[in-house]
Amino acid sequence: MYRRFGSEVTIVEMGPCLMDVKTKMFPKPCAKSWRLRGYGFGPNAKCISLAKRDSRIAVGIKCDDGPPEVLGTHVLLAVGRTPNTNDLGLDRAGVATDQRGYIIVDAHLQTNVPGIWALGDCNGRGAFTHTSYNDYEIVADNLFNAGHRSVSDRIQTYALFTDPPLGRCGMTDAEIRKSGRAAVATKHPMSQVTRAVEKGETHGFIKISVDAETKHILGAAILGTGAMK
Repeated sequence: MYRRFGSEVTIVEMGPCLMDVKTKMFPKPCAKSWRLRGYGFGPNAKCISLAKRDSRIAVGIKCDDGPPEVLGTHVLLAVGRTPNTNDLGLDRAGVATDQRGYIIVDAHLQTNVPGIWALGDCNGRGAFTHTSYNDYEIVADNLFNAGHRSVSDRIQTYALFTDPPLGRCGMTDAEIRKSGRAAVATKHPMSQVTRAVEKGETHGFIKISVDAETKHILGAAILGTGAMK
């Protein structure tokens, strides 16, 4: 957003890439697209430090003595989130949590204590509005309709509010390889999408992975304009 407003932006990242490596959600194409838009990057910044330099702020990005560092006027820190479950009295109820404070649930979202379920962000099964609502659907169906719905049945969808945006659903490439399925994939560049050409935003691509035997769609991703829709 600030880059769109005309500010010079440098992203300092502790990890090797700008996105969660575990999700395998196209970090390299995203980084390439952002560099084309004028962003600076500082990956593997294990010793991030802040220091005042006259009227500016110096951000250290390396563990070695001295430079390199990045000078700027403002710093925005994105340090992640943790669930505020510590004041719910879970210890008195005997409800177990993991090291980060998320309530541990099974595939039906039931905790280790019979009769107690955990829905939404507090269970660590997806910090999205749609996953929270689906949590309710799973629990309600199992309780009142004698259903057998579980978290493992749902098709996970992700959206990253980047520029260009990224939308993804289904299995990642890593998950497909792990499953041992034979699969085929196709990639279509946004430069061949009429809407992208019309808007002058041709960075990115559309990718779809299909089971080679059943022809069922296993996963799909759009990196480009309109991906959030």
